[in-house]
Formats: sequence, C-alpha cells, structure tokens
Amino acid sequence: MFPKNAWYVACTPDEIADKPLGRTICGEKMVLYRPAPDQVAALDDFCPHRGAPLSLGKVCDGHLQCGYHGLRVDCTGKSVSMPGQRVQAFPKARSFAVVERYGFIWVWPGDAALADPATIHHLPWANNPAWAYGGGLYHIACDYRLMIDNLMDLTHETYVHSTSIGQKEIDEVPCKTRVEGDEVITSRFMEGIEAPPFWKMALRMNGLPDDQPVDRWQICHFTPPSHVLIEVGVALAGHGGYDAPADKKASSIVVDFITPETETSIHYFWGMARNFKPQDPSLTTQIRDGQGKIFAEDQEMLELQQENLLRYPDRKLLMLNIDSGGVQSRRILDRLLAAEQTFKETA
Repeated sequence: MFPKNAWYVACTPDEIADKPLGRTICGEKMVLYRPAPDQVAALDDFCPHRGAPLSLGKVCDGHLQCGYHGLRVDCTGKSVSMPGQRVQAFPKARSFAVVERYGFIWVWPGDAALADPATIHHLPWANNPAWAYGGGLYHIACDYRLMIDNLMDLTHETYVHSTSIGQKEIDEVPCKTRVEGDEVITSRFMEGIEAPPFWKMALRMNGLPDDQPVDRWQICHFTPPSHVLIEVGVALAGHGGYDAPADKKASSIVVDFITPETETSIHYFWGMARNFKPQDPSLTTQIRDGQGKIFAEDQEMLELQQENLLRYPDRKLLMLNIDSGGVQSRRILDRLLAAEQTFKETA
C-alpha cells in the first residue's frame, strides 16, 4: 500500500533529544534514539530478550537499554550486555537506515542496503538564513493517499477553510496539472482579487497594504513517496504576480511530509518556509499558529472521510478534472509499488 524503499520523515530532532522515541512507519514499529549527540539510530522496537518495546527504555553510554530487564543493544541492533547474563550471541535487532538532514530525521523502512541518502528530497530553503521555518506534527486517522489528494486539489479551501485561506475565486479559476517524471505539479493563478484573511495578515507583516487587489498563486508539487510542497503567495496586482519583486509580495512554501503509520493513519509533518522577515520569531509563531488551525480543519474532514470509506468499501469514488493532481500522484505510487513488488519477487 505504501513504498517502503523510500525516505520518510520519521520525527524532528527535538523528539529524540533526551529519550528514545517509538514510532510506527509504514507498518514497521521502530525506535529512534541518539547514540551520540551527532548521531541517530533506528532499530526494530522489540527487545530480543522478551519482546518488550525498546522505546520504553533509556540511552546509557550510547547504548539503548531495555526498560524491562536492562538488556543493552548498540546502534546496529547487537546485544552488548545485561546484568549477570551473557547475551552477546543474541540475534541482532533489525536496524533501519536513518539520516538527519534539513531539520528532520529521515528513515528508510525498507531494505537498508538500497538506501541512498543522496535521494532524500532536496530542500533549498532549509538551513538558509534568508528563510524561516515553523511547523508541527499531527497524527491523523486516514489513508496517506487521502492527504495527498487533499493537498493536490486546493479547491476544498473555499469550503473547509472559508475563514482563513478560502475564497470563491479558487472555484472559479481552473487548475492545470502536468507530470514531469515522478513529479506531479498542479497550479492555479488568480489575478486582481481580494486577499483572504491569512494573506492579508502576511501582507501586513511584510509591510505591504492589505486593502489592495492582489494576484495569488498556488503551485503544488508532489514527489514520491508522499511529499507535497506548495508554492503559495500574493503580490500586489499589476506587479508580475508570481514573478513580482520581493518588496511587492508575500510568498512562502507550504511543507507537507506525509508519513504513513498504518493503512489508515499517518504522521503529518506540516509547516511553512518563508523568505520575508526571516529573523522575526514572533512572525514565525503567528504563522505557525494560524497554519495549525487550518490543518486542524483538514484533520476533521479527512478522518470522517476515512470512516465513510471504511463503512462503504464497495462504493466507488468519482473523479473530476480538479482531482487530476491526486489521480496522477496515485498512478506514480502504483507504478513504484508494482516495481517494488517485482524486485522482491526476483531478488
């Protein structure tokens, strides 16, 4: 149902700052921890002694100590010690390929031998002083593909987010979809409109008037396995829209890393990267709080949608032109899943 030979965001560094973290990713129960301040490890969350979750233990001298009987394993999953016992011959706990990059911990839940850190999605705004980022994490009870559908068709903003980023022009202006290799791109450009509340706030915070017509854009980029980055913004009308100079617009990138937990639940890492007033932490907090409320509205809709789909599994969903981004994204996922299955069968 989800590609396992791929990089997913597992957590943020603060989640493993002082203790191990247990997390299920693509159906794999794993524990993440730091063997050293500049290292991160991911192991099967299963003590080889009696099966207790290793995530209930603690880090001792770079080893992960089980909280049940004190067995210690190293970052490769090898049992190294246990009070009064000889455990070095125990089978290794499975280890997962894991990398810390761009302010996230990335994990490869499939075959670790195939994991290439060079294929982690490049984030040019990360660790760049000209940009600021703020975000959060939601646990949502839905199929990860439903969230991809949601983000690749922003028509729902008019209805789900009517008091923040929604407006009727989103319905009135058609979106265009194109596929470039394994990337799906949907775009919508709205000209000479009134900015919705969220973007009026962004204009004010960037020192721009909020009572003038604007040109607004939404450009959604899906890349497998489940990443959606959305270029969004408004510019004072008549100054070039998306290509307007920085002093005439407020723009940002909505960051969406969707990590499947099970077939009907996800870890949703959301945020916004902006390149205006990057040194203003109060603005970062204000935007994060506003964005968090917007995504909470999505959570309610998606979870109830998932309940309906489970209740009526035989009902087929209808496809319209606005669904093209999600449809094309699912086609890429289906192709990658088929290739992964073929590899397993021939390996």
